[in-house]
Amino acid sequence: MQQFQVDLTNCDKEPIHIPGKVQPHGFLVSVSSADLLITYISQNTGHFAGMNAQDLLGKHINELSIALNPTAPAEQLSQLLSVGKHNKSFENINPFGIDINGQAWYIIINPSGNQLVMEFEPAESNLALDVQKVIGRSVTEILSGRNLETLLTNAAAEVKKVIAYDRVMIYRFNDDGHGEVVAEVKNDDLEPFFGLHYPASDIPRQARELYKINLTRIIADVYAEDAPIITYQKDAAPLDLTHSGLRAVSPIHIQYLKNMGVASSFSISLIAHGELWGLIACHNYSPRFINYKARDAAKLIGQLLSSALEYRQDEEDTEKLQQLIAAANTVSGNLKNYGNLQEALVAGKTTIKDITEAAGAAVIFNNTITTIGNTPTDEQIADIATWLQANMSDAIYYTNRFPEIHTAARAYSNTASGIMACSLSKDLSELVIWFKPEQLTSISWAGKPDKPVEKGEDGLLYLNPRQSFEAWTEIVKHTSDRWSNEEVSAVVKIREEIIYAINRKANEIRLLNERLQLAYEELDTFSYTISHDLRTPLSSIKSYSEFLLQSNTSLDDNARRILGRVVNGADKMNLLIQEILNYTRVGRADVKYNKIDMAALLKEITGEVMNALNPPNLKLVIGDTPNIYGDQIMITQVFTNLINNAVKYSSRANPGLVEVKGVVEHNETIYSVSDNGVGIDVNYFSRVFELFKRMDNVKDFDGTGVGLAIVKRIVEKHQARIWFDSKLKVGTVFYVAFRNL
Repeated sequence: MQQFQVDLTNCDKEPIHIPGKVQPHGFLVSVSSADLLITYISQNTGHFAGMNAQDLLGKHINELSIALNPTAPAEQLSQLLSVGKHNKSFENINPFGIDINGQAWYIIINPSGNQLVMEFEPAESNLALDVQKVIGRSVTEILSGRNLETLLTNAAAEVKKVIAYDRVMIYRFNDDGHGEVVAEVKNDDLEPFFGLHYPASDIPRQARELYKINLTRIIADVYAEDAPIITYQKDAAPLDLTHSGLRAVSPIHIQYLKNMGVASSFSISLIAHGELWGLIACHNYSPRFINYKARDAAKLIGQLLSSALEYRQDEEDTEKLQQLIAAANTVSGNLKNYGNLQEALVAGKTTIKDITEAAGAAVIFNNTITTIGNTPTDEQIADIATWLQANMSDAIYYTNRFPEIHTAARAYSNTASGIMACSLSKDLSELVIWFKPEQLTSISWAGKPDKPVEKGEDGLLYLNPRQSFEAWTEIVKHTSDRWSNEEVSAVVKIREEIIYAINRKANEIRLLNERLQLAYEELDTFSYTISHDLRTPLSSIKSYSEFLLQSNTSLDDNARRILGRVVNGADKMNLLIQEILNYTRVGRADVKYNKIDMAALLKEITGEVMNALNPPNLKLVIGDTPNIYGDQIMITQVFTNLINNAVKYSSRANPGLVEVKGVVEHNETIYSVSDNGVGIDVNYFSRVFELFKRMDNVKDFDGTGVGLAIVKRIVEKHQARIWFDSKLKVGTVFYVAFRNL
């Protein structure tokens, strides 16, 4: 079997579960599950069997049983294997005690694929006490800790009493795989490791995965030479020792322990919520072996401590989650009580910031940035939003080292080293973003975390374990406190509430728009019907009045004057009705876009207006007339009204001047109609385009107050713009901007 070499490219892939060797304090025999023939065997087995291990390959397990103890029944091992196979488990068998050369040994059996792996190790231990007798007292002492720190320290102290190693540490893994010593009990002559950090490469990913499967791991003597595993099968796959206690150790890790001066190590896994929380790591500075039962008892301590950790962690997490969810519920209530989304999120006593432990938050909604607490500037927040728009693939995004991911954020790392964002609408770039400030952290490593390398004979660079373990301090920048699962849960909840509130408001607006549209259509129909129906009786009133004036010679002057007023009033009302009909027709009509020859149109309109009004001493100038696209009839109404007003209100100037011209700017054609007439009072600016609104200074001029309302309606139907500038007694300029198609 080819030996695996660890270099810079594959350290994290070293197949430590198939080392091809076992530790020499015991020996290993693996048989085929089908026929119990020996297929793999460690070479040191021959030392205990009194024969060459190679000669046992391919033989039935009974032959090994006879070789190990001729006085015991030959079927002892085969019967043991058969019972385990029948029960489909060896849990109740392990460990099984046997006698080898007058000494007590344990057999531990574990399946491995189609193999049954039998590990033989001494029943004797270096411990001077019975672990199982003291385990109960130790567990009681451990669980007496009132907080997490005391709990861990008690656990380290009790494990040291039980297994009597020189140093016992509680080693906690961080999210990135690196570890920290969070509790320690040691002999007085040893330097402390408490608080030191160790890089993830010291216990690489595949090793951490094995710690989740094997809850204890012993290395009895780092200086002993491992025993190779041999097989008679040509090109056989290496034996999988995932569940093995005798499994040999990676050469890198062995050298690592030697460099630390450690001769023996023992570890107990701490599992919380199915993940490796940490290890109870035990070091001894001379070789030390503890047997299977002692290790099993120590494993019980680890399992109880794991349960306590899980409980304490759940207790703390639940309390924190309840606080954050309570804040989220309050903000959710604000969403129902406030009309404005931004106010609901930031204006109350409890705000969007309070649903996390962030220092500040920003709401980006309706193209507006609203902030609360300690946040970057609006320009920097816009930069973050742009980055999130391009890089945010899920509804929730968070990191505690944003400046390392987005280098532009280093400029504001003091406020936004950590960000969490939830998307409200990706298409509209609407977000809520929370910010955590930079936390400059001083980490004390057990030696510089970078592993040294050496060039091998093949020219490749190979990893070597660190030689020095003197404390090495590193200042970590551009990093904030981590976002907890509880904070993420609270953000997920509030996101759903905000989106629900937005959708509810959108539905309300849609319903109001539908009602408004219906009312608008009904009013339009009503206006058209009433205006149309009024024309008949109005015509009758005018006709009878004119008939009386013409046919009745007996009327006195006063009666004739009154009838004349009736006729004039009927004419004015008829004009007003016609204007209302024009206004309603605009609302009903569809825009039919065509290219309009503006030069010809303006010439026709100005001719008709000047003939109709015949103003004295007035000059009308037509400048450039670029063509536009629109509805010919409607555009005629627009310019007829604007030019008619300009001429009418300038007719008393001396001399009067009206100018009409167009200019093309970017994607618009802008026409202006200017005059030097009476002008508009600034107090009336907001009412110029309202229906039936006329200014006080034009009451002496004929008009209905409908013309500009018609103009405004037509312009909006063309998706164009209209505005004006005006000054009393100076004049007015109306501008109409049409989109270029």
